[in-house]
Amino acid sequence: MQAHEYLRELIPFPSVSRDSNNEITDCIDQWLRQLDFEIERLAYHDENGISKSCLVARKGPVSSGGLAYFGHTDVVPVNSWSFAASGPWTPHVADGRMYGRGSCDMRGSLACMLAAGHELRNSKLRAPIFYVVTADEEVGMHGARKVVEDSQLYRQIVASQPASIVGEPTSLDVVYAHKGGRAVRATSIGRAAHSSTGLGVNANMALIPFLVEIQRINEEMETSETWRDDRFVPPTPTLNLMIRDTNTGINITSAQSECLAYFRPMPGQDADGMVEQIRELATRCGLKFDTLFSGSPLYTDPSAPFVKELLQLAGRSAARTAAYGTDGAIFTELKNIVVFGPGDIAQAHTDDEWISLEQLQLGTEMYSQCIQRWCC
Repeated sequence: MQAHEYLRELIPFPSVSRDSNNEITDCIDQWLRQLDFEIERLAYHDENGISKSCLVARKGPVSSGGLAYFGHTDVVPVNSWSFAASGPWTPHVADGRMYGRGSCDMRGSLACMLAAGHELRNSKLRAPIFYVVTADEEVGMHGARKVVEDSQLYRQIVASQPASIVGEPTSLDVVYAHKGGRAVRATSIGRAAHSSTGLGVNANMALIPFLVEIQRINEEMETSETWRDDRFVPPTPTLNLMIRDTNTGINITSAQSECLAYFRPMPGQDADGMVEQIRELATRCGLKFDTLFSGSPLYTDPSAPFVKELLQLAGRSAARTAAYGTDGAIFTELKNIVVFGPGDIAQAHTDDEWISLEQLQLGTEMYSQCIQRWCC
């Protein structure tokens, strides 16, 4: 099968992160078994009790080196869809593009790696090839954490220290570093009452001094050299806020409100120290505090032999960085890991998501060359 054929089969699975991904994992499981891979399945339930599954597969000898590929099966929701020729779960080819939710992020990449494995299915392997396929990458990377915690084959990957590729869309540029992430929540508890009685306690009031200080922290992150890294675009952690209020009417005092903050630290920055600073601020303001997400920046020395070899294969003169995060934030035990995949990140999560057929062809060629270089 070729990449576009695999992708036609993958797009119809509506595995939005809030729903189960078991069916698409079953499909990939079956394909890899047909290619004589050893399969390890890892099942878990998310915080809402939804059944999820990850897959780790290996083919070839147990030895050092080889190649490990990392992808995910969940996709973002379809709140709107503007491509009139077909719906988000129906693959459609037009003008050299395949449209559909997840076509770019990142089922196109999965399709290319599956096609590369199929193309080289009869090749003799001198080193192992691994596929790691996770769930929940879009909502906290919980599947990647499950793999790190429980997978025996992942322990083999760590022991082998193979050339490792996270297949997120980079237009087949080699990305040697990306930002990490920290998400926190400060919650204020009040008491609901009719606002005319004066008997209520408006939860939003306690958030005001907290937000003033968060604004100061944001200004610090945007202007201080401590929080600047010009290897990235943008070169700051881009702290973002979201405010949630449970109130349903202007004549009711708010019983609960919360502030969520998310920032993207870069290598060498004290992200945990900043989280602790925000925690102490929340405590002073009488707020409940939770850390929702913690992911490390990905970094591999751009002068490393692995990066240079991949640049040569890809026909690129230099590696670059990315502002977004990937499951690579969790796979921190791997020494030679980059992001390298077909498709343009600008098309990810859009309401007419697509990937070019040219990128599917090139992605397959690149992944095939990677298998030949590090496994055959």
